[in-house]
Parts: sequence; structure tokens; C-alpha cells
Amino acid sequence: MNALDFSPLFRTAIGFDRLARLADTARAAAEAPSYPPYNIERTADDSYVLTMAVAGFSQSDIEITAQDNVLLVSGKAPQANDEGRYLHRGIAGRAFERRFVLADHIRVEGASLENGLLHVSLRREVPEQLKPRRIEISQGAPQRPAIEGRVEAANTQEGSAQAA
Repeated sequence: MNALDFSPLFRTAIGFDRLARLADTARAAAEAPSYPPYNIERTADDSYVLTMAVAGFSQSDIEITAQDNVLLVSGKAPQANDEGRYLHRGIAGRAFERRFVLADHIRVEGASLENGLLHVSLRREVPEQLKPRRIEISQGAPQRPAIEGRVEAANTQEGSAQAA
């Protein structure tokens, strides 16, 4: 598969290098092996759970890292010293590395490992200044800022008009 060349787009654009990284990550994810299998579940409007099937791995074999909107889950192969013991070995115990691109403002809340399933809890936390806010509409004429010399002249003109 040919790599896409985004350089013509970035000649006049500033700050869009993240788009190229996302495209590269998506392309690499499409080519990546599918081990270990996983589910991504939306548990509420702003919370998610990533569940990975990691049978045979212990907590010390798995490492989770979140950096620059990328969640990296990696596992080192458990050390087994019983090669001649198995007649058939169908449970994979090989090392793995899975990358997940996180949207802006997604934070990893925690992780747990139970019954061979790794659960990673994620939550979207949008800062208050980025949330939409409602603007109240007032009645009447809009308040215009006063220019000092003109306000006094307008008040004296109104006063003389009312006296006449």
C-alpha cells in the first residue's frame, strides 16, 4: 500500500500535522494484526470501556500508557517453561502492542484485570471554557458604550429640548 503524501496540503496550513499522524495511525491500524481481540463499549454519554481478551497475562505482564491522544496497551509474553507438556496449545501467549487514537479531552480513568479480560475505563471531560454556553437576550435598546465628551453634549441638548 502506498503511503499518502500530505506535504502539498501543509505548505499553507499551520497546526494540522496531527491530521497526518491520525491518517498514518489509521493506515497502520488497518494493517495491524487483530491480536488480542477487543471491544469498545459506550457506557454513558461521556464514558467508554475498552475490554481486551488477554487470557494468560498477569498484571505485571501488561503495560498501559496514554500520551498525546494515543492509548498504548502492550503485553510481554508470559514466561512458560513447559514446552514439552502441551499436546495442543491454542491459547495465545505471544507479546502484543495495540494503539488506540483517543479523541480530544478523553482521559483514562483506570484499568482492571479480571477473568482474563482487561477493562480500561475512559471518560470525555470537556473543559468549561470549551462547552457551549447560553447567551441571555435582554429587552430594550442595546447598551452602547459612551464616549465621554459626547455624552455630556447629548445630555445638555436633551435638557434644552425639554425646557423649550
